Amino acid sequence: MTTTQPSQNHLIAPPGLKGVVVADTGTGDVRGEEGFYHFREYSAVELALTHSFEDVCHLMLEGTLPTPEQSAALQRTLAEAAVLPPELVELLPTIARSGPDRAALARLRTAVSHLGALESFGPTYGTEPAQVRAQVLRLVGAVPVIQAALHRLRMGREPLTARPELGAGGSWLWLVTGQEPGPAHQAAIGAYLTSTIDHGFSASTFASRVVTSAGSDVASAVCAAIGTFAGPLHGGAPDRALDSLDEIGRPERARDWVRSKVAAGDRIMGFGHPVYRTMDPRAAMLRDIATNLGGPLAELAVQVEQEVIQALAALKPGRELHTNVEYYAGVVMEQCGLPREMFTPTFATARVVGWGAHILEQSQDSKIFRPSARYVGPAVPAPVPTPESVSQSSSAIAPSGSTG
Repeated sequence: MTTTQPSQNHLIAPPGLKGVVVADTGTGDVRGEEGFYHFREYSAVELALTHSFEDVCHLMLEGTLPTPEQSAALQRTLAEAAVLPPELVELLPTIARSGPDRAALARLRTAVSHLGALESFGPTYGTEPAQVRAQVLRLVGAVPVIQAALHRLRMGREPLTARPELGAGGSWLWLVTGQEPGPAHQAAIGAYLTSTIDHGFSASTFASRVVTSAGSDVASAVCAAIGTFAGPLHGGAPDRALDSLDEIGRPERARDWVRSKVAAGDRIMGFGHPVYRTMDPRAAMLRDIATNLGGPLAELAVQVEQEVIQALAALKPGRELHTNVEYYAGVVMEQCGLPREMFTPTFATARVVGWGAHILEQSQDSKIFRPSARYVGPAVPAPVPTPESVSQSSSAIAPSGSTG
């Protein structure tokens, strides 16, 4: 008997699950054709420019923008959550010494996993939403402190404590750089963090929900999201986009640079998006912020952007390759004094809120994700060879001079 077909019919999804709806969500959505995205029922960009990070965190986790009393209560909760347990503080120097400089998210993943174990984060399955939400808030408060501490320890500097009175953006800049930022930089990073809290069913968000669908704990789901987010095709691009800007150097060199990259089959970091068919609205917001902050970097970025877009339009007709969030995110973070190895960690600091909102939502659904795969290997069933025949076959194909 020879069977080559699967035992049941399978629906074949497009590559990358593009366009496939896998869950319902009330957290927000991305409308790629319109160049628009929202948190709950509000424009995400408008929220980023008019509300604090903490208030939007309340919106995502509680479903409403907070009253002044609720906002103050959340700020107290996050301030308490920013205090790390002594056992983790003792371990951070060891974690900080591991891996290359740009492995910051791998180090964060290790620390988050340890924190979840120390504080006995249990399965989300069967757990009350209030407890899941409390664990999410613990990570929202702790992750910025952990990331900044790991960075500073690696640089031979002492970690700092959070400064909630500076707002999320200002406190983050303080934690990383040790310098108290001015109002313009506080506002710039605060708007960036708020605008990147969530962005539809991205790969990292999906990863967090897959883990949660198994009933696993909040820390495990966030670790899975961090690992996914670390990839250069996902969150790991703001520093690479700015590296590209450095390579180009002058606007008149941009088109030749793009041609060489396209000819080599390389991606142009900072341009193109799997969902948007217009300019990424986050990029538009950050371009305004960058130009308001001013300086030669912002001026260069705007000039190079136009040259790159025109070059891509000529080289890839019919492709909608517009500026995405990474391009101007790198510019703004550089303007505000953040080191490049901390660009992606800054992005991740905000995204913990979005992952948490999706974890909380997914934890109320008891159905585990269990898709199918299409088998494309050799025909089955094949006769199972004996150990002797496998050994003889391996010897027959061994290269000359092989020592085994």
